[in-house]
Amino acid sequence: MTQAPRDVTPDLCDDNADLQVLEPMLSGYGGRSAFGGEIVTVKCFEDNSLVKEQLGKPGNGKVLVVDGGGSLRRALLGDLIGASAENNGWEGVILYGCVRDVCQLAELDLGVQALAAIPLKTERKGVGELNVVVAFGGVTFRPGAYVYADDNGVVVSAQALAMP
Repeated sequence: MTQAPRDVTPDLCDDNADLQVLEPMLSGYGGRSAFGGEIVTVKCFEDNSLVKEQLGKPGNGKVLVVDGGGSLRRALLGDLIGASAENNGWEGVILYGCVRDVCQLAELDLGVQALAAIPLKTERKGVGELNVVVAFGGVTFRPGAYVYADDNGVVVSAQALAMP
Protein backbone atom coordinates (compact mmCIF):
# COMPACT_ATOMS: atom_id res chain seq x y z
CA MET A 1 0.00 0.00 0.00
CA THR A 2 1.56 3.27 -1.11
CA GLN A 3 0.82 6.33 0.98
CA ALA A 4 0.19 9.72 -0.58
CA PRO A 5 3.41 11.75 -0.78
CA ARG A 6 3.93 14.26 2.00
CA ASP A 7 6.62 16.88 2.48
CA VAL A 8 7.63 16.31 6.09
CA THR A 9 11.28 17.32 6.43
CA PRO A 10 10.98 20.93 5.19
CA ASP A 11 8.31 21.65 7.81
CA LEU A 12 10.35 19.91 10.51
CA CYS A 13 13.39 22.00 9.59
CA ASP A 14 11.32 25.20 9.63
CA ASP A 15 9.99 24.40 13.11
CA ASN A 16 13.15 22.91 14.71
CA ALA A 17 16.47 24.74 14.35
CA ASP A 18 18.46 22.03 16.15
CA LEU A 19 17.99 19.20 13.62
CA GLN A 20 20.88 17.48 11.89
CA VAL A 21 20.34 17.28 8.11
CA LEU A 22 21.90 14.50 6.04
CA GLU A 23 23.83 15.59 2.97
CA PRO A 24 21.80 14.88 -0.19
CA MET A 25 22.97 11.38 -1.09
CA LEU A 26 20.06 8.94 -0.76
CA SER A 27 17.18 7.98 -3.04
CA GLY A 28 13.80 6.54 -2.12
CA TYR A 29 12.99 2.92 -2.97
CA GLY A 30 10.13 1.95 -0.64
CA GLY A 31 6.39 2.35 -0.94
CA ARG A 32 6.33 5.03 1.77
CA SER A 33 7.76 8.33 0.65
CA ALA A 34 7.63 9.85 4.15
CA PHE A 35 8.51 7.97 7.31
CA GLY A 36 10.14 8.41 10.67
CA GLY A 37 10.70 6.93 14.08
CA GLU A 38 13.11 5.86 16.77
CA ILE A 39 16.57 4.92 15.50
CA VAL A 40 17.99 1.41 15.73
CA THR A 41 21.44 1.08 14.15
CA VAL A 42 23.42 -1.63 12.42
CA LYS A 43 27.01 -1.21 11.26
CA CYS A 44 28.11 -3.76 8.68
CA PHE A 45 30.07 -4.04 5.45
CA GLU A 46 28.80 -6.19 2.59
CA ASP A 47 27.17 -8.59 5.08
CA ASN A 48 23.47 -8.12 5.83
CA SER A 49 23.17 -10.78 8.55
CA LEU A 50 22.29 -8.25 11.27
CA VAL A 51 19.99 -6.32 8.93
CA LYS A 52 17.99 -9.48 8.28
CA GLU A 53 17.98 -10.40 11.98
CA GLN A 54 16.78 -6.98 13.18
CA LEU A 55 14.10 -6.54 10.53
CA GLY A 56 12.80 -9.99 11.45
CA LYS A 57 11.93 -8.66 14.93
CA PRO A 58 9.08 -6.32 15.94
CA GLY A 59 9.94 -2.75 14.97
CA ASN A 60 6.79 -0.73 15.55
CA GLY A 61 7.65 2.96 15.46
CA LYS A 62 11.29 2.34 14.57
CA VAL A 63 13.63 3.00 11.66
CA LEU A 64 16.69 0.85 11.03
CA VAL A 65 19.70 2.99 10.08
CA VAL A 66 22.38 0.87 8.43
CA ASP A 67 25.95 2.07 8.04
CA GLY A 68 27.08 -0.18 5.22
CA GLY A 69 30.31 1.72 4.77
CA GLY A 70 28.96 3.31 1.59
CA SER A 71 29.62 0.13 -0.37
CA LEU A 72 28.18 0.10 -3.87
CA ARG A 73 29.20 -3.53 -4.47
CA ARG A 74 26.50 -5.53 -2.60
CA ALA A 75 22.84 -5.00 -1.68
CA LEU A 76 22.07 -4.95 2.05
CA LEU A 77 18.27 -5.04 1.55
CA GLY A 78 16.04 -6.78 -0.95
CA ASP A 79 12.44 -7.87 -1.34
CA LEU A 80 12.43 -10.74 1.18
CA ILE A 81 14.03 -8.79 4.03
CA GLY A 82 11.94 -5.75 3.09
CA ALA A 83 8.74 -7.83 3.31
CA SER A 84 9.87 -9.11 6.70
CA ALA A 85 10.37 -5.50 7.88
CA GLU A 86 6.89 -4.56 6.64
CA ASN A 87 5.33 -7.60 8.36
CA ASN A 88 7.10 -6.71 11.60
CA GLY A 89 5.86 -3.11 11.66
CA TRP A 90 9.08 -1.22 10.88
CA GLU A 91 8.54 2.34 9.66
CA GLY A 92 11.55 2.31 7.36
CA VAL A 93 15.18 1.58 6.59
CA ILE A 94 17.92 4.10 5.81
CA LEU A 95 20.96 2.52 4.16
CA TYR A 96 24.41 3.95 3.63
CA GLY A 97 24.70 1.22 1.04
CA CYS A 98 22.63 -0.45 -1.68
CA VAL A 99 19.32 -2.22 -2.19
CA ARG A 100 18.04 -4.67 -4.81
CA ASP A 101 14.62 -5.86 -5.99
CA VAL A 102 13.56 -2.24 -6.42
CA CYS A 103 10.20 -2.97 -8.07
CA GLN A 104 9.16 -5.18 -5.14
CA LEU A 105 10.46 -2.71 -2.52
CA ALA A 106 8.33 0.01 -4.12
CA GLU A 107 5.22 -2.11 -3.45
CA LEU A 108 5.88 -2.42 0.30
CA ASP A 109 4.35 -0.21 2.99
CA LEU A 110 7.87 0.61 4.14
CA GLY A 111 10.12 3.63 3.77
CA VAL A 112 13.47 2.77 2.17
CA GLN A 113 16.26 5.18 1.36
CA ALA A 114 19.64 4.05 0.04
CA LEU A 115 22.62 5.19 -2.00
CA ALA A 116 21.81 3.08 -5.07
CA ALA A 117 20.57 -0.26 -6.36
CA ILE A 118 22.67 -3.24 -7.42
CA PRO A 119 21.51 -6.80 -8.17
CA LEU A 120 24.23 -8.58 -6.13
CA LYS A 121 23.33 -9.95 -2.69
CA THR A 122 25.73 -10.16 0.23
CA GLU A 123 27.37 -13.21 1.70
CA ARG A 124 26.09 -13.71 5.23
CA LYS A 125 28.96 -14.23 7.64
CA GLY A 126 27.29 -12.96 10.81
CA VAL A 127 29.55 -9.91 10.98
CA GLY A 128 28.31 -6.52 12.18
CA GLU A 129 27.50 -4.34 15.17
CA LEU A 130 24.09 -3.54 16.64
CA ASN A 131 23.01 -0.27 18.29
CA VAL A 132 26.31 1.56 18.01
CA VAL A 133 26.64 5.23 17.11
CA VAL A 134 27.14 5.57 13.35
CA ALA A 135 27.93 8.61 11.24
CA PHE A 136 27.72 9.33 7.53
CA GLY A 137 26.67 12.23 5.33
CA GLY A 138 27.54 14.78 8.01
CA VAL A 139 25.07 13.31 10.53
CA THR A 140 25.51 11.22 13.68
CA PHE A 141 22.84 8.57 14.22
CA ARG A 142 22.44 7.54 17.86
CA PRO A 143 20.28 4.60 18.91
CA GLY A 144 17.20 5.96 20.65
CA ALA A 145 17.25 9.31 18.80
CA TYR A 146 14.73 9.95 16.00
CA VAL A 147 15.03 10.14 12.23
CA TYR A 148 12.56 11.51 9.69
CA ALA A 149 12.81 11.07 5.92
CA ASP A 150 10.97 11.98 2.75
CA ASP A 151 11.84 12.82 -0.84
CA ASN A 152 13.39 16.11 0.34
CA GLY A 153 15.93 14.50 2.62
CA VAL A 154 16.70 12.99 6.01
CA VAL A 155 16.79 14.79 9.37
CA VAL A 156 17.74 13.61 12.87
CA SER A 157 16.42 14.85 16.21
CA ALA A 158 17.38 13.96 19.77
CA GLN A 159 13.67 13.70 20.65
CA ALA A 160 10.47 12.57 18.98
CA LEU A 161 8.75 15.18 16.83
CA ALA A 162 5.19 15.29 15.52
CA MET A 163 5.25 14.65 11.77
CA PRO A 164 3.29 17.38 9.97
